[in-house]
Amino acid sequence: MADEATAASSSLSTAAADVGPEVLITIKWNGKTVSVTLPESALVFDLKNALHEEWGVLPKRQKLLGLKLNGKPPTDEVELSKLKIKSGTKIMMMGSLEEDLEELLKQPDEPIDVVDDFVEDEELVEIARHPANLAKIEKRVRNYQLKVNSPPRPGKKLLVLDIDYTLFDHKSTATNIAPLQRPYLHEFLTAAYQHYDIAIWSATSMTWIDMKMKEMGVPNHPDYKILCYVDSGAMISVLSPKYGVVSVKPLAVIWAKFPDHYSPKNTIMFDDCRHNFLMNPRNGLRIRPCRQLPVTRHEDTELMKLTNYLLKIAPYNDDQFSDLDHAKWERHMHS
Repeated sequence: MADEATAASSSLSTAAADVGPEVLITIKWNGKTVSVTLPESALVFDLKNALHEEWGVLPKRQKLLGLKLNGKPPTDEVELSKLKIKSGTKIMMMGSLEEDLEELLKQPDEPIDVVDDFVEDEELVEIARHPANLAKIEKRVRNYQLKVNSPPRPGKKLLVLDIDYTLFDHKSTATNIAPLQRPYLHEFLTAAYQHYDIAIWSATSMTWIDMKMKEMGVPNHPDYKILCYVDSGAMISVLSPKYGVVSVKPLAVIWAKFPDHYSPKNTIMFDDCRHNFLMNPRNGLRIRPCRQLPVTRHEDTELMKLTNYLLKIAPYNDDQFSDLDHAKWERHMHS
């Protein structure tokens, strides 16, 4: 079993070296990476079995993102040769260990407080204005390239969205992607797009952002477009008295790339982690995380409620918008 405490890459290979052409596939799961070499004649199940031996996740619990046959996820009986995989292809596995599933089901849902328990305002100001943190942002602005998918639209506000636990339950298991994407996802994005340009910012690599978005049918949706993708390369580390050293998402990186369109006065970010807002606390709204969606999705109406919030505040001018306390968004809906 791979060392659970490290994310170092390891390698697996089959003993059968004389069965014809082979293919090398790199798989990422839960912060760990492994490279698997299999004959092209091997089945998808053989790949899952190799991953079971490496990480202990049962084949029936595994969802492999990035493998397609005629535009659909292949069944376990499909040969790898049918998938037209290039050697060195990178994919992602979703799935949980049995013991983790049992423990997760025992735990109650995480309570989410309505009133934000963020660090004190003075500490936030100090973090946001610290010269070392500002220097890191300047470096990201100089060196980081957003993946721009659609041009900005004049007069639109900016909505920045996290992926994991915000739009997508990346830890639960399912036989296809549908039960793992948050309810009302496409309706939410369609409604928001009327007034907001939409950016996706995940604390993962661009490879996994691309993969998850494609699996959820976001890039080619006819009713909305995504402005850009932003990955972990644009994040910076800061020291917070409350959280310690953490990586955060400084919105100034996006603002600097589109100076004529977006600013602190017309931007809102949804994320399930409060510390991601440390450099821009007034722009952050902590969304309730979506977990165990195959079981809880009938109760999850977060995106429906937040659609109404976004539409209510969309007509606000810049000063009104920047004065909002998004931690109290539910109270604001009833005001």
